[in-house]
Amino acid sequence: MRLNELSPEVGSRSERKRVGRGPGSGLGRTAGRGFNGQKSRSGGSLHPGFEGGQMPLQRRVPKRGFRSLSRRRVAEVRLHELMRIEGEEIDLASLKAAGVINHNAIRAKVIASGTIDKAVVLKGVGTTAGARVAIEKAGGRVEA
Repeated sequence: MRLNELSPEVGSRSERKRVGRGPGSGLGRTAGRGFNGQKSRSGGSLHPGFEGGQMPLQRRVPKRGFRSLSRRRVAEVRLHELMRIEGEEIDLASLKAAGVINHNAIRAKVIASGTIDKAVVLKGVGTTAGARVAIEKAGGRVEA
């Protein structure tokens, strides 16, 4: 079998509709467009959302701005806030339990603001480069 011998399955592809080719074709005269009106004329296409001259829904609904929820769900944690948490291991659940971050947060990131002098182990919490250095200098470590 060669490429030039391939053909589609019988009945899988329908013929192109040829309109305006005489009365015997079944699609002559008005060519399936009906009789009068804007859509029957050449160039008479309407854009999506057109409502016949009525004020379109997109324009009559009040605009109230946009608030991205995904950005709000990443909480920032400062270095000195890690001192409030009991225990050595710190993860997302312990940050929420201590009230350091919002309960809706899905991720947290420690930023290098303030100081830390307690050895902590961060698990599943992101850090900036400066925060990582400060945590390791205090005797702690950051695990992915």
